[in-house]
Amino acid sequence: MSPVTHFLIGWVTANATDLNRRDRAIVTIAGIIPDLDGVGIVAEILTHHSPKPLTWWSDYHHVLGHNIGFCFLVVLVAVFLATQKWKAAMLTCLSFHLHLLCDLVGARGPDLHQWPIPYLLPFSNAWQWTWSGQWALNAWPNMLITMVALVITFRLAWKRGYSPLEMFSSKADRTFIATLRQRFPSVDT
Repeated sequence: MSPVTHFLIGWVTANATDLNRRDRAIVTIAGIIPDLDGVGIVAEILTHHSPKPLTWWSDYHHVLGHNIGFCFLVVLVAVFLATQKWKAAMLTCLSFHLHLLCDLVGARGPDLHQWPIPYLLPFSNAWQWTWSGQWALNAWPNMLITMVALVITFRLAWKRGYSPLEMFSSKADRTFIATLRQRFPSVDT
């Protein structure tokens, strides 16, 4: 799925319970961090026509960050950084796994290539998650999931008084919430 969708799902997951701003950011980031292994696309694009192209994205996306070993590392960092350690750790693990699940069901490429998820890495390469019904990245279910995540995000932001923007700028977040509440003066609870 789109990184935007992963981000929104991570933020909604972070709001499943009462976490502070820092812990919400940790859980939200856990929902998108598996795609860190996708930054190799930059090198791959830049070296595509060179005599020795770097195929870092083709070789490593959905490998380095989409597995239980990386999940353990992310949860360990969450425990170290979070204020509400166990709550944040559990939601971090959930957010990470929701990313994997979303990729399992909706990450097929335009060339019909399925992105298998080597879940047990680095301990074993024996189990690859795949699903024969995996839909394309630009398929309508992904668009629908993104729209639903946006609606939930806006509703939570209106109701709680903070949005994902809080991770980047308190001022932008306050402005967004004020605008949202002015535009939609009442939302049923």
